[in-house]
Amino acid sequence: MEINSQSQLVLEQMNQWGQEKAPFAFLIDFECNKPLCWKLEAPKSPFKFNFQGIKNYADAPTNNINSKSVPFAFTPRPISLEAYKVKFDGVKREIEYGNSFLVNLTVETPIVTNYTLEQLFILAKAKYTCWLKDNFVCFSPETFVQIKNGQIFSYPMKGTIDASIPNAEALLLNDAKEIAEHVTIVDLIRNDLSRVSENVHVSRFRFYEELKTQDGLLGQISSEIVGQLPSDYATRIGTLIFDLLPAGSISGAPKAKTEKIIFEAEQAQRGYYTGVAGYFDGTNLDSCVLIRYLQADGTYRSGGGITFQSELQKEYQEMINKIYVPIF
Repeated sequence: MEINSQSQLVLEQMNQWGQEKAPFAFLIDFECNKPLCWKLEAPKSPFKFNFQGIKNYADAPTNNINSKSVPFAFTPRPISLEAYKVKFDGVKREIEYGNSFLVNLTVETPIVTNYTLEQLFILAKAKYTCWLKDNFVCFSPETFVQIKNGQIFSYPMKGTIDASIPNAEALLLNDAKEIAEHVTIVDLIRNDLSRVSENVHVSRFRFYEELKTQDGLLGQISSEIVGQLPSDYATRIGTLIFDLLPAGSISGAPKAKTEKIIFEAEQAQRGYYTGVAGYFDGTNLDSCVLIRYLQADGTYRSGGGITFQSELQKEYQEMINKIYVPIF
């Protein structure tokens, strides 16, 4: 992906802090137009996060509101199936023309809720939660990359089902469309990691997990891919992260052409939605893909991967299933 002058400055700052082994947090939008980074000890950062228990804030009150004293209200108003079909058909045509194998199509859904973004951030229970003041809140279940002990890990997530459906796990694991989509993304991520590391391999393939939502459980499929980084990776940590963007699971394959298809179908920039956020502690790194995302204007963003095997009704329902907040 081409980056602008602002991205170049952030990339260089991340490299410098990596060389100094100075802990920092970063936030990069899908288009790489307005990335941000902060030293972790920076006072009054507008970006707060809780990434698998690692926080950059002290626990705070939520203006005397909680999900027990004030029942959580969350009402989505999804676009019609007919409106979704217009976008879906446009993407399917591009796939049929051979311009892409897989396109991540997302849409906006207006939400009515009685909680503020900050309250949602404090109360939500997810692997990765983050909040950019006056902009968005995100409760992501998906890792972008992790760096541990000189190795880089990625966990692409592709395949979603209502876990209350009988035999949900078996149905998802044996769905031909979901298998093909997942294999495409795993291959793409293997290629991406090979650009920054060696001995890249799939260490776990298509494992099933369940995620809690306010309406029940969702089943999802992920894989684990790992590579060996060079010993001086920290000095190029910014370059490494930007080289991997955008995340394959929320763009598609091949990336460059698919990004154009996405813009034509969605007719809007995504901004921080489906971008990445993370922190570097001086040696190790953890980061997430910014999905399960609610904007300050009350718009939720969700979607899924479209392939030549995709069926309209199933993709529409998957988009709706992903409109949730993990408050329970």
